Amino acid sequence: METITNFLYNMDDLLWGTPMTVAVLAMGILLTIRFGFRYQRKIGFNFRNTYGKMFVKGEGEGSVSGFRAACTALANTVGTGNISGVATAIVSGGPGALVWMWVSAFFGMSTKACEIIIGQRYRERYRKSMDEYVCDRSFVLKNAFGWKKGAVILAVFCFVFGPWTCSVQTEAVTSSMQAAFHINPLVVDVIIGVTCLITIWGGLRRISEVMSKVVPIMAVLYVIMGLGVVLINIKMLPGVIALIFKSAFSPTAAVGGFAGATVRDAIQYGVARGIYSNDAGTGYGMIAHAPAKTDHPVRQSLWGWGEVFLDTMIICSITAFTIIITGSYYTSSATSGALTTIAFRNAYGDIGGKMTAIVIAIFAWTTIIGMYYTCEKSVNYAFGDTQLNQKIRPIYMIYYMIPCVVLYSMEADAIWAFTDILSALYVMITIFIVVAKHKEIFRLFDDFWKRFLPEKEAGKNPPNVSFDCYSEENI
Repeated sequence: METITNFLYNMDDLLWGTPMTVAVLAMGILLTIRFGFRYQRKIGFNFRNTYGKMFVKGEGEGSVSGFRAACTALANTVGTGNISGVATAIVSGGPGALVWMWVSAFFGMSTKACEIIIGQRYRERYRKSMDEYVCDRSFVLKNAFGWKKGAVILAVFCFVFGPWTCSVQTEAVTSSMQAAFHINPLVVDVIIGVTCLITIWGGLRRISEVMSKVVPIMAVLYVIMGLGVVLINIKMLPGVIALIFKSAFSPTAAVGGFAGATVRDAIQYGVARGIYSNDAGTGYGMIAHAPAKTDHPVRQSLWGWGEVFLDTMIICSITAFTIIITGSYYTSSATSGALTTIAFRNAYGDIGGKMTAIVIAIFAWTTIIGMYYTCEKSVNYAFGDTQLNQKIRPIYMIYYMIPCVVLYSMEADAIWAFTDILSALYVMITIFIVVAKHKEIFRLFDDFWKRFLPEKEAGKNPPNVSFDCYSEENI
């Protein structure tokens, strides 16, 4: 086990070294400049077309509303990455890691938007086996590049190894519930496994319906809890902010149980955990938003701003401020979800620890379900729009849950290292796709802002811009 863990650490350091960090940030920066900072500066327009239309079914072709598609994506992003991921980032990279999470998120809004545009552009409608619009990296490789064999290999890789990243969710839940309620981790593990399996059994519509109800409520509750900690300790806030920015650009000295961190550590763990948390650059955006009903792919891409802003700028920041204000990262040897639980317990007493454990459990539960949907798309591609696809899905659901219930007691850092490795591979593929198809992305982007939207606002009612690559192939 020690040999495996060391191998994972070394691979993690290799993949998330300086080249990867520079590549991810550079792509986000270049895209942001090309888009004229529209995803970052047109906040009012972005809000009105995302959270402002939460209860609107949406125009155009699709399987679910834009909001429900976003909630499925948010189930991936608003989860233990915001809680346990931030905790491990601070433990490994120091308080300054938060700054680099902010930086990656600011520019990642443009990267996430590109993923959504690509997912809408190269999606297919499966009519025979599931009546649903679908897309993922494999669909893009086939429909955008014609690489059918490579797409199958990628699909198999994703649906075989993807479920194993969910072990970070169950580890976070079992450790936090044990810290707060002293509940046997095995009991918690079994409950998570059974309830998640029941939910994913209902397919996209049940998943999106559950996510649209659970995710917003839990996000608001968690933000209120975190703001309470900040307000109670408001006099400490200037010093905490100064520490965060100082640690982002200079080494952090060892304090108590905290071993210290270099600037490289702050950047590496800040960017890596930030990407895992908000999924900007991993390619998950193209999967979750493909079935959304929208009148134009670029309108749906505004959720790139909505998801990253809520996920990183708000929820991750709440977690980090709580851990730093309470000093939990250097007074406790805990990491992952247990550290965040301890931080809220230090702030609110025993009730704070218990409430945090419950929030972590629900966030992890929604993330496991959201991640299933993304992995299932690889299964859909591998088996096609056939009866076999329909028959294999229940079997895959059971396989998907195995890592969740088997690896719950594995060392947290080792699980996160494995998750980082897969995330790095997904990021490499996504960078390639975005760079290779940048002309199509920019064409759609310019079409929306220069033609479609002006015509829409002038009352001309231009036709919806929608895509179905299966129909295009068979015209």
